[in-house]
Amino acid sequence: MFTSHGYLLLRDAVSTPRSYLTDSALGLSDAAARAVPQDALLAWVTTVVDGGVAVIALLTATLWAAGFGAAQLVSTLLPGSGVPAQVTAVTVAIWNPYVGERLLQGHWSLLAGYAALPWAVCAAVAVRRRARGGWWALAFWLGVAGLTPTGVLLAGVTAVVVLAMPGGRVSRVGRLVGAVTLIVAVSAPWLVATALSGGGTEADPAGVSAFAARAEPLLGTIGSVAGLGGIWNADAVPGSRTTPWALVGTVLLLLVVACGLPALWRRRRNPVIVALAVVAVVAVLGTTLGATTPGLRFGEWAMMHVPGAGLLRDTQKWVALLMPLYVVAAAAGVGALRQHFTPDRARSDIAWAALSVVAVVGALPDLAWGVGGQVRPVRYPEGWQQVASIVTAGEGDAAVLPTGMFRRFDYSGPVAVLDPAPRMLRADVLQTGTLIVEGGAVEGEGARAVDVERLLLDGSDPSELAARGVGWVVVEHGTPGDHGRSEETLDMLTQVYSDDDLALYQVDGAWARETTGRNVAILAHLLLMLVVAAGAAGMLATRLHTRVSELFRALAGLLRRDSRKQA
Repeated sequence: MFTSHGYLLLRDAVSTPRSYLTDSALGLSDAAARAVPQDALLAWVTTVVDGGVAVIALLTATLWAAGFGAAQLVSTLLPGSGVPAQVTAVTVAIWNPYVGERLLQGHWSLLAGYAALPWAVCAAVAVRRRARGGWWALAFWLGVAGLTPTGVLLAGVTAVVVLAMPGGRVSRVGRLVGAVTLIVAVSAPWLVATALSGGGTEADPAGVSAFAARAEPLLGTIGSVAGLGGIWNADAVPGSRTTPWALVGTVLLLLVVACGLPALWRRRRNPVIVALAVVAVVAVLGTTLGATTPGLRFGEWAMMHVPGAGLLRDTQKWVALLMPLYVVAAAAGVGALRQHFTPDRARSDIAWAALSVVAVVGALPDLAWGVGGQVRPVRYPEGWQQVASIVTAGEGDAAVLPTGMFRRFDYSGPVAVLDPAPRMLRADVLQTGTLIVEGGAVEGEGARAVDVERLLLDGSDPSELAARGVGWVVVEHGTPGDHGRSEETLDMLTQVYSDDDLALYQVDGAWARETTGRNVAILAHLLLMLVVAAGAAGMLATRLHTRVSELFRALAGLLRRDSRKQA
């Protein structure tokens, strides 16, 4: 199925022609369920659509949803603000350091949760107002955010805070119970996977400092976070954010936002606006404190004592919670500037919106050419297609050489990328989860993979691999890494494929590992899909009901006018 014009292969982003519903894709491995249910979704989708096309379509839809959601949020909270204000909000939502840095890190699925934030707020407002379809919309957008564990937590926290504010036409207890129920339902895939496999229950405390928010030039940590930046990986940063322009860009973005804050202050009796402000302040302070010595110590304690805490070690992700407040403030700023400086000019909103958009775009010019040209498609060598067609799921798991999770291929550019093998092969690919970061390594949770890597590096007898359920060994040429004395082991194996890029060996006598709870994990994924489908159907039914009601009202009005004329 190598039919796409290219595939996204950049740091943590790996799209492949076809993915498979392996145990790892369901989160049933030693590692924390960080890519659940994302990997399972791609496994199902790529049965009918090429994986390269699917990921690009999902990423495009995500950015569109983020922008459209920002406009919808402005329309909901600032009625009558007009199109220029909405355009400003859209620009702030999709053109900022958070989006740029997460794209460079390859976190396209996290951006789905980011895009769901304004929609989750709108849905929560509809629930508060007892508007028709509010619960269906909340279910749908929490499900969309549920593409990653962090995504559903981002959208869920925002929705819960909005629903917890006083007022509204639905009881506070009722709406909170309903929201929490939905959050648990859409979180079922990773909650079930964590419970069944125990993945991530003992995460390496070193990951806390490695993945804490980072200060960018001339900004400090709090300035970087407030400017929607500060990702832990200094290499996954747009070029302009590595220079003093980071300060200029942050000032420009915050200036656009600050112009609308007085207008929002005048609306402080609106509990939803207060909720967005509370969420934003807590996000800034919490993320900043997480990078201080006390915050790091608390995080390290959580890694060792709180099950599943490894999923939350990247604290800069929570900067996404600033977006709803920022887009509303930026939109309010257009009207505030017009009232203050040009109250008599009918078209001044367009001028102020244009100035705001130029400021936001100028704050991060790198996005104009694909984040410095790093986000570009790659082509896999044909050898991958051959290996993928040979490896089966019922003859044991696969081990990969050289050891380690990241690769530097000629065809993927100079950046280290995640090994595509786990997404490319039908068999489960053993991975330790160990990440090499600046200043050292963060140990993963893959204990069995560590054991298998040790055997390969020591040149052990193939029977040792077979006894651990390893049926295949894939050797990836052309990428640096540790091979140890693995040639001694490979010489005793049956080579079934070889070219300049890849070699595949089969281990005789390997047993197929029995996975407990696989059916339960699949049911958890189906529950998420059911919630999303029900939410979409409910929203559509609500929209159709509204349109039909409007049509009947219009017809009734026409009939009444005709009857009055005849009378």
